[in-house]
Amino acid sequence: MGDRGQRHRWEYCWFAFVLLPWLLLFGEQASAQIRYSIPEEVKEGSVVGNIAKDLGLDVSTLTGRRFRIVSGSEDSLFQVNQNNGVLYVHKHIDREKLCDVNAACLINLKIVVENPLEIHHVGVEITDVNDHSPKFPEKELLLEIAESTLPGARFQLDAARDPDAGINSVKAYKLSHNDHFDLEIRDRGDEKIPFLILRKLLDREQQRKHTLFLTAVDGGSPSRSGIMNITITVLDNNDNRPVFQQEVYTTNLPENVPVGTIVITVNATDLDEGVNGEVVYTLGKKLNQKVYEAFQLDGNSGEIKVKGAIDFEETDVYRLDILASDKGQPPMTVDCRVIIKILDINDNEPQIEVTSLSNRVSEDSKPGTVISLISITDKDSGVNGKVLCSLDDSAPFELKPSVQDNMYSLITKERLDRESISNYDIKLTATDSGQPPLSTVKTMHIDVSDVNDNRPEFSQNPLELYLVENNSPGASIFSVSAHDKDLNENAVISYHIIRGEGMQNDMTSFLNINSANGNIHALKSFDFETAKTFKFQVGASDSGTPSLSSNVTVHVFILDQNDNAPVIISPVNTNGSAETVEEIPRNVNAGYLVTKVRAYDADVGYNGWLLFSFQEVSDHTLFGLDRYTGQIRTLRAFTETDDSRHKLVILVKDNGNVSLSATATVLINVVEPKEAFAASDVNSVIKDDEENSVTFYLIITLGSVSTLFLISIIVLIIMQCSKSTDYSSKYLQDTNYDGTLCHSIQYRSGDKRYMLVGPRMSIGSTIVPGSNGNTLVVPDRRRRASGEVRADPIHTVLC
Repeated sequence: MGDRGQRHRWEYCWFAFVLLPWLLLFGEQASAQIRYSIPEEVKEGSVVGNIAKDLGLDVSTLTGRRFRIVSGSEDSLFQVNQNNGVLYVHKHIDREKLCDVNAACLINLKIVVENPLEIHHVGVEITDVNDHSPKFPEKELLLEIAESTLPGARFQLDAARDPDAGINSVKAYKLSHNDHFDLEIRDRGDEKIPFLILRKLLDREQQRKHTLFLTAVDGGSPSRSGIMNITITVLDNNDNRPVFQQEVYTTNLPENVPVGTIVITVNATDLDEGVNGEVVYTLGKKLNQKVYEAFQLDGNSGEIKVKGAIDFEETDVYRLDILASDKGQPPMTVDCRVIIKILDINDNEPQIEVTSLSNRVSEDSKPGTVISLISITDKDSGVNGKVLCSLDDSAPFELKPSVQDNMYSLITKERLDRESISNYDIKLTATDSGQPPLSTVKTMHIDVSDVNDNRPEFSQNPLELYLVENNSPGASIFSVSAHDKDLNENAVISYHIIRGEGMQNDMTSFLNINSANGNIHALKSFDFETAKTFKFQVGASDSGTPSLSSNVTVHVFILDQNDNAPVIISPVNTNGSAETVEEIPRNVNAGYLVTKVRAYDADVGYNGWLLFSFQEVSDHTLFGLDRYTGQIRTLRAFTETDDSRHKLVILVKDNGNVSLSATATVLINVVEPKEAFAASDVNSVIKDDEENSVTFYLIITLGSVSTLFLISIIVLIIMQCSKSTDYSSKYLQDTNYDGTLCHSIQYRSGDKRYMLVGPRMSIGSTIVPGSNGNTLVVPDRRRRASGEVRADPIHTVLC
């Protein structure tokens, strides 16, 4: 690299160093522009410059930030080393293949680093070296000049071509020493054209041919040269040459015009007459090949027509050399230049280049998260190449313009929700400003990745479970299921029973749950008569990080089975057997109440509905049994022939599907009235004592029951307030249904009548809880009235 290139490099580096702090203020989209200069033909691996150092980047973070080249059609010529940030030559560089001869050869590279995102533009100027010699199109040129040609006549020679640029291109021409010709150089801006000038009249009779050597020399150091041999044949006669109306013709031509369109007409005149004055037009032989492909010249009229495709983006200016020759012998020729400027029209659609950082974006990404870099290019120029880019308004994304023209960042505009929309097809539209405008549409697919932002949800809360008692221990009794809107591990749900304060731990300890599917198993058999209802909570937790959970309350209602046989309360002997002996006078009338069989069943409903019947009776005509109340009455009066001893076996049966039963035995002794009254007096004395004792105990019980009743009412009010109206109503119905809130107990003692109201309790062994009512058994007090001894029934009523 020369001193000049080295100086330019330091100037660019100093410029980047001064501007770098200001550029960093622009955040992720800050962009820097640095420029290097290297000569062509350098070896592969040659260092162009240290980009990381010149940009002030930390070399140790380059690999992690994915320091790389992301665009440019000549990317393969250069590579960057992510370990040290050095830009080096990757392939052989030939400036003449890459760039136009006379234009600056600048290769633009786009450098990207991430986290935070930065875009830097690096320009690498390829400087020319003198690696080519000037070369003429032909090694030998044949000219025919009439001897009558006057001194001062000019003859255009083929210009030498040198692919090198600038000072390394053709600098000068030299003509070998001779007596008749001088060399004149005409500078036309883009090239130097040599002309052969006749200085002395030619004499065909003295010398028919002249041999000259034209040397082209470039300005390189050391210089290079090329030689062309010129052979001049001297001819007679035609002494007037054609003359063009203009030395230079200039015209404008829109691109994409149809083939055959007339571009311009050149015109030359010759003062000679006859064939020496007839002019024929030809294109110069050493023009750019694109000229021959694009245009054709009518040799007779001088019309230049479009022959091939005219594309402004490929060539914006054509330069044609037109030769006009007469038909004299020798012919005389003159030349002119035609410059055709191509006008751009809007014939190129914008091109969209997307550099995706990732095609997945997390649903918890903050607004402003960069997803992709978008570069828009348009080959047209001016207003036709000015492009506007837009997105669908419906997508939660937006375009953020960069500091560079036609550069955008695709960023999130608002929060995303994968459960609502899991992916987006974003339609990106780029429209130029031409008339009519051209557009390009590109669709970008973006997936939204899941985060754990949804709790498991139960379809119903609370849940109700109706469970028949006497279930098999270990069997599944219920299943809960929750749904999580998230995906994968965030939606994998595990279940557990919540145990702790506030839970009915005595019940939950007998429950187990399958954490994977929510199946609940009972570890014991439940008994309706022990517990009729309870509740527990099941928790559902997902497997996300952090885990989210929710609970559901399960209300369990135990359903009754007919698993309790009727229990005989009365008659009961002192030894506990269901057998009693009753004595009745022989003179009682029909309908006399002998006794009443009392029984209860712990089951409820039909399972606790008791029916009474005779299983064994000594005389069906003498005694009758009420099947609903259990009362035994006489059907007729006794006769002298009736036996004085009778045995009745009473069958008490419930109304379950599989009926259960119990039996009671009543032995009846029929006595004469006097004996009955005597026995009645004795029994009355005993029963009065018993009634006095019972009354004392009942008074004590009344106080206890009243206290418990008040406590029950307070607890009930608290429970009512803590539950919803629907559930409270159901709970109260269940409570009344099984009779656990309150009872009213009625009994007689002498001429007094008592009623106990309160929760279920036991007085000795005489009050027995039952689903169809409780029965209080008090020894019968018999009256002596009309010779009838009768026991009053004592019963309970559910409140």
